[in-house]
Amino acid sequence: MASSLFDITGRVALVTGSSRGIGKAIAHGLAEAGAIVVLNGLDTDRLADTEAEFIARFGSGKVFSRAFNVTDEDAVASGIAWIENVVGPLRILVNNAGVQHRVPLLELEVADWDRVITTNLTSAFLVGRATARYMIPRGEGKIINIASVQTDLARPTIAAYTASKGGVRNLTRAMTAEWAEHGLQVNAIAPGYIHTEMTQKLVDDETFNNWILGRTPAHRWGTIEDLIGPAVWLAGDGSKFVNGQVVFIDGGMTVVV
Repeated sequence: MASSLFDITGRVALVTGSSRGIGKAIAHGLAEAGAIVVLNGLDTDRLADTEAEFIARFGSGKVFSRAFNVTDEDAVASGIAWIENVVGPLRILVNNAGVQHRVPLLELEVADWDRVITTNLTSAFLVGRATARYMIPRGEGKIINIASVQTDLARPTIAAYTASKGGVRNLTRAMTAEWAEHGLQVNAIAPGYIHTEMTQKLVDDETFNNWILGRTPAHRWGTIEDLIGPAVWLAGDGSKFVNGQVVFIDGGMTVVV
């Protein structure tokens, strides 16, 4: 019984922004748990390389890819329809696509603000809504939005990112308010400071690294592997009465002062 709560064998899962980093790790974890994974990204070469890597590990028919712009309503609708028609009914969606832009708030260009908000927040709305339109008539589905510790905390120079991730939290609640009655569970994962290729410069910065180690009760950076278990739990039957929650995976950073 316990194992069946985490078994997602044969369920189709889309992970946006999954050609590298956190999205790739979560997609890999879902595939290891038995899901048929659809990878997504805009860099077609990198996406193809990731797909080939996954197929070598999990076999053909277990991994697909679809490049589409998650901020374009028509492209999203077309991409989701392709998955439904070619791969199978979507049971799991992970809204992971996102960008960062570091600049003081007084110097932040409106175009850069818009780009971050659109990529991090509007995309989750567009892909989530397009997917829910298929899930709701079937009476089941899992949507996992990727938030951040910046959902609850703020730091200088990342105002747009902080606002977007706060929006992801409340979008998760709004989706729950409207879709839970139709059998969907919508939740969010909020990673803390995770050691990836994109954060390597921060890890290499001795002052910042020491601040992270001191600020985090676990006294370490998170790893992408730390995110897989919670994602699999939220994707499977073990979380059928969990709705509208943000699960912080941060080594305790957000609960201490």
